[in-house]
Amino acid sequence: MSGQQRIALFIDGANLYATTKTLGFDIDYKRLLKEFQSRGTLVRAFYYTALVEDQEYSSIRPLIDWLDYNGYRVVTKPTKEFVDSAGRRKVKGNMDIELAIDALELSPYIDHMVLFSGDGDFRSLVEAMQRRGVRVSVVSTITTQPPMVADELRRQADEFLDLSQLASRIGRDPSDRQQRPTGEGNERTRSQQHQPRNGALESRYGIRQGQDDEFDI
Repeated sequence: MSGQQRIALFIDGANLYATTKTLGFDIDYKRLLKEFQSRGTLVRAFYYTALVEDQEYSSIRPLIDWLDYNGYRVVTKPTKEFVDSAGRRKVKGNMDIELAIDALELSPYIDHMVLFSGDGDFRSLVEAMQRRGVRVSVVSTITTQPPMVADELRRQADEFLDLSQLASRIGRDPSDRQQRPTGEGNERTRSQQHQPRNGALESRYGIRQGQDDEFDI
């Protein structure tokens, strides 16, 4: 890969979480940034996830707050609750449209899109980005049964990166895992959440306070 290429990461949070859980490792988001910074000029790193609005505490809130302060652009929206035809309660939180719009708007400014998702619905987006001259890599895995990536998405991509082979470079050491500190409920402000708490969140998510990973467009 050319060191001059402009790269943007697009992370489907729920899909990446499911994939790494199946593979049995956790992402170190600081190492993930460094990995792709070493491959070119990292223009943006987007992370997409839906949140349950009325939930008293969301286990993902500490993660998205740290990502938001440490080099990632976090895009969220509230989940929607509905009842299906069988009377079962369902929760919907699809971020495909938000990811697709951001990618298409950014396409004139990047050379390489790295999509962390195995969702086959993104095949048309990958094709649209390629028509705009953007190279697209898809990051997921085919080592599980069934594979976590849709075949049509993997075929459309210019390059497929298997997460199982990236684990040694972007994974977090399981021995670093610590219990989440108490008092992280939603009564804290975002600035309070940014304050250090004995390094526990750094160990949990692989992100260090004060990281200078800011991107300019």
